[in-house]
Parts: sequence; structure tokens; C-alpha cells
Amino acid sequence: MTTNSSSPGVSPHHSPDASALKRYSARNLRLALIVAALCALAMGFMNEGTHRRTNEVMAEIQNAHHLRASINTLARALSEAESGQRGFIMTGDRRYLAPYDDALNEIARVKRVLDTQQTGMVVSVDKIVSFRNFMSQKLAEMALTIRMREDNRPEVVDFVITSNIGLEQMAAFRAQSDALLTDADKFVNDRRVELKRLLSFSRFGLAMGVLAAFIAFFLHVRQTRALHRQAEGHQRALEAERDALETQVRERTKRLGELATHLQQAVEEERAHLARELHDELGALLTAAKLDVARLKSRMPKDAPEFTDRLQHLTETLNQGIALKRRIIEDLRPSSLSNLGLVASLEILAREFSERSGIPIETVLEPVDLDPASELTIYRTVQEALTNIGKYADAQHIRVTLKNYVYHAEVSIVDDGRGFDPKVLPQTSHGLVGMRHRVEGGGGRLDINSSPGRGTRIIGTVPRHHARDQEGLAVASNAMSVNSYALEAGKPTPDSAPG
Repeated sequence: MTTNSSSPGVSPHHSPDASALKRYSARNLRLALIVAALCALAMGFMNEGTHRRTNEVMAEIQNAHHLRASINTLARALSEAESGQRGFIMTGDRRYLAPYDDALNEIARVKRVLDTQQTGMVVSVDKIVSFRNFMSQKLAEMALTIRMREDNRPEVVDFVITSNIGLEQMAAFRAQSDALLTDADKFVNDRRVELKRLLSFSRFGLAMGVLAAFIAFFLHVRQTRALHRQAEGHQRALEAERDALETQVRERTKRLGELATHLQQAVEEERAHLARELHDELGALLTAAKLDVARLKSRMPKDAPEFTDRLQHLTETLNQGIALKRRIIEDLRPSSLSNLGLVASLEILAREFSERSGIPIETVLEPVDLDPASELTIYRTVQEALTNIGKYADAQHIRVTLKNYVYHAEVSIVDDGRGFDPKVLPQTSHGLVGMRHRVEGGGGRLDINSSPGRGTRIIGTVPRHHARDQEGLAVASNAMSVNSYALEAGKPTPDSAPG
């Protein structure tokens, strides 16, 4: 690793200037933290006191407004009661007593509310008592007048009316209510002035806190700049080394991928060569031996059953050898893939696997037009997946699907076996790794979805070099091959196994 040095042979992390700078920065950092903590505490106490007093002032203002509302309601209700009283006195019609009674009920309700309010801090208690006395006197005068009118004593009623007693009492009541309203307004104005002062004080405290925070921030920035400048050189060196390592990793990964692809191609070519050799050389030898045995059998006298049985056994052995040779050749390089196509090859592969393992397989295959390498990739993927299912899955049903799309073909192998955790694959799982590399080496993608006890789904996506038109897709969909293979019949059955 290359590092910048402030002087030859001295690392910037161990130079005297760097050590002094670190101590200076640490001291300034502690100072900045102490200042910030003190400012935070001061602002907290200030804001808490201001907030508490602001709530108290707001409650007092609200109480004063409630008192004003109660006084105004009592004055209005008393005026309504007086109007009902005078209407009843003048006409004797008891309908005027309905608004009078409603006003009395309203007065009683507001008086109960007024008893629960804290009026002592808004107006003086003497004024409240005087206000109540004037209101009680007016109510008593109205009640007396109504009772005299009901007892048919007009002389008393005329005396009360002509003496202006009710008018004087009402005037005194209104004067007292106006005085209370004036005191309440003055109280509200005083509290508003105090509230404004509290808000100004809070704003001042907030400004001072912001200023202190700015100073602490300035100290912090000042001390960190030196550290940043010191770390920039080291960071640049680390980034340069990281870029070099990443370049090396990419190059080596690319080379390993190319090597793995080359090895796979070499393996396929060797398999093809070996398959041709077995087909041409061993096949010719076995066929010649079978013909010779048939010629000997035809010339053997009928009275030699022992030799006839031996020749029959030899013929069966040669037939088994020819079948074994054919199966080995198909495993090495499936001839059906080049002769019959991908769909027929997958059907043969599924049928033979079902016959060997006894696991029912359902195939839903659409014809696809891919290059030979892509078709071989799909075939090997299905072959390896079926091999893994037969070894490890303990499945009851398998479903193989081949779908045709515009820009790619998709093959999926689904089983209902024991499943596994794809994130915790053993190091010996070369089959899955080989499948993934084979598909990704052709520009595709392999997705493995599985969980313990819930089966496994393997989906391989192989790109198409030329986009397929919609008409071709419709034709492929109509030509879809749907089969189900089972061990009992050894041929397609109408029953479909769940995927």
C-alpha cells in the first residue's frame, strides 16, 4: 500500500505534527461538546419555565373570557326576564311568563357555572358580590311584581312601575356588569402583554441557543478540517489500491468464467467424440457379434438344445450391451436432440427417468427455436435437475415446463420433495453451481426457489438471439406437448401429477 508522507521516511499517522494535531483536535472537541451541553441545558430550563408560565397565562386569559361570557349571558337573560315580566304586567297574558321562566332557568344555570370559575384572579371579590346582590334584588322585584299581578293588586303594581324602582335596579346591575367587563378586559390585556413578553423572551433564548450552537459547530468544523485534510491523502491511497484490487478481481473473475466455459465446452466436445467412438466402434463390434451369433444359431442342429440355449443367452447379453451402449451414448451426447428436437428429447428424458425412478413426471412443453448451444443448455439443466431430484429430493411428483416467449425461452423443474435452503448450500453441491454457470454462461439466468419441506422450483431463462413474433408464439402454444409419465405404464397417461 502506498501512503503519503509529510516528510521522507515518516508516516503521517506517526509524525510529531500529526500527534500534536490530534491532541489539539481532541481538546477542541471536548470544549465544543461542553459548550453545546451547557447551551442545551440552559435552553431546556429556559424553555421549560417559559412554557409553563405561558400555559398559566393562557389559562388565565381563557378564565377571563369565560367570566365575560357568563356576565354577558346573565345580563342578556335578566333583560329577557324583565321583558317577559313587563309584558305579563301590562296584559295579564301568561304567555309572557314563558320567556320569563326560560330566562330564570338560564340565570340559575350560569350562576352555577359562575360559582365554579376562578373569578378572584380576574376581578375583585367585592365587585362579584355586589354584582350578585344587584341581580338578586332585580329578580326579587320582578318576582314580587308578578305575584302582585297574579293576586289582582293593581295598586301595588302601579306603585312599583311608577316609582321607577325596577329601572334603577336594572341600571345599577348594568353599571356593575360593565365595571366587571372593564376589569376583565384590563386583566386580559395585561395577560396578553405578559404573553408577548414571554414569547419575546423565548425567542431571545432560542436565538442565544442557536448562536451558541453555531459557535460550537464552528469549533467542531474548525477542528475536523485538519483531520479531513490529513485523511484525504490516506483515503486517496486506499481508493487507488481498492480500484486496483477490484480491477484484478474483475479480470481474474472474467478469466475464471472464460476458463469454466471453455472447460464445459471441452467436456461437451469430449463427450460428443466419445459418443461417436462408442457408436461407430463399439456399436459395430456388438452388431457384428450379434450377426455372428444369429448365423451360428441358424446353422445349429435342432437336436442340440444346450447350445441353442447358450446362443440365446449370448444374444440377450449382446442386446443388453447394445442397450447399455445406446444409453451411455445418450447420456454423453443425446442424439435425439439433433435428430428429433428439444421437445422430443425432453419427453424421452422424462419418460426414461420416470421408468428408472418410479416418480411420475408431467411435461408441458412448447416448441422453441433456439440455437444448438441453447437447446443443449436447457437439456443439461433438466437432466441435472432430475438427477438431483432422484438422489436427494425424495419427491412424489415432478413437473417440467418449457415456455416460449418473445425474447427468451424459460424452462422450469418443480418437485414436491423435501426441499432445502438455497442460502446454505453445501460445498459439494457442484451440480447446482454447474447448472447456474452453464445458464449464465449463455447469457441467461437461473433462479432456485426452495425451502425445507416445501419442494423445489428451478427456473432457467435462456435468451433468444432474435425476437420471436407473436404469430410464431401462437403457433408454438398451439403445438404444446402435454404428457404424464409413470412407472406403472411406462408410457404417457391421461393423469397429470401435481407440480
